[in-house]
Amino acid sequence: MTTLDPVEAPAPPAEVAPSGRKGPRLRSLTEVLTETDEKMRTGRAAGARVWPTGFETLDVALTGGFRSGELILLGGPQGLGKTAMALQMLRNALTARRSAIFFSYEHDAHSVLERLIAIEAGAIAGTDGVSLTKIRQRFEARHSNAHSMRERFETATGGVEAVTALEGYGDHLHVHTSSGLHTTLDEIRATIESVVARESQPPLVLVDYLQKVPVAGFTGTEEERVAVVVERLKDLALEFEVPVLAIVAAEKGSLVAGKRMRVNDLRGSSALAYESDVILILNDKYDVVAKHHLVYHLENAERFRQWVVMSIEKNRSGVDQIALEFRKRFEQGRFEPEGRLVEEQLIEERVFRE
Repeated sequence: MTTLDPVEAPAPPAEVAPSGRKGPRLRSLTEVLTETDEKMRTGRAAGARVWPTGFETLDVALTGGFRSGELILLGGPQGLGKTAMALQMLRNALTARRSAIFFSYEHDAHSVLERLIAIEAGAIAGTDGVSLTKIRQRFEARHSNAHSMRERFETATGGVEAVTALEGYGDHLHVHTSSGLHTTLDEIRATIESVVARESQPPLVLVDYLQKVPVAGFTGTEEERVAVVVERLKDLALEFEVPVLAIVAAEKGSLVAGKRMRVNDLRGSSALAYESDVILILNDKYDVVAKHHLVYHLENAERFRQWVVMSIEKNRSGVDQIALEFRKRFEQGRFEPEGRLVEEQLIEERVFRE
């Protein structure tokens, strides 16, 4: 797992074609046809690259996963596992032999390491895998005879196997400990460019979270700043032909128990809805099922609390207006990847449409 130091680089001049995107900006359709035919003749993929999320029902809805050039937004209330799910998606892409960059405005690199060990242990040993709390305790223990990570996790269920898994893809995961003051859009661009040059394939880019990305010299309102950030992130997705997955924060007024969060509850919602290609919103199932499922079936309450509902609010490459559910495994900082369609009626059924 590579930790990237901050990178400072100026934005390219507007008239110069970005170095990430292949070829000139302006081409005739004949040139595009020739290029596509050449790719097919040499056995290369002629269409978009696809990064699987590893969440089976979500990948079906997204026709395989996240696609090159897409901006994907993941929103939801605080404490519902947005970072956990995004990090699990990033891990799943890595195990599918892809590369990734994680711009982390919320967690340092070691915290990311702890979370990945827990996710891997859960994937290997299921619910018996070592918990995130116990992983932290083992790292924080000062008096131990273990002098390596393998020794430290030797007696933890799934621990050694998890460390081995991380060693297998660690060179292809680049963690940028980002700053809300200094990690600007220009630095994000320069970092992506450096990783693209280093790797043999374009990376999945994760930004946690979008509203913390600063815009150098900007003096407008927060909503105007968010509009600039989301537009630039979309530009970067197209320029480098990568998917950019950004976690987004909610308006404070929308963080009310029993309310179903939708696109218009996100901070800077108008720009977010317009620029993005995919919008995924998480809600606690207990909060969003129609109340008759609780009033007449009291035993459902505890069961519903164990699941998160993911609404696909927008999807330019597949179906939208559907709700999936995934079982929480928060003790391991993850979700069960299988998932299923929500069968119960949900409150506030109207969703965003372009």
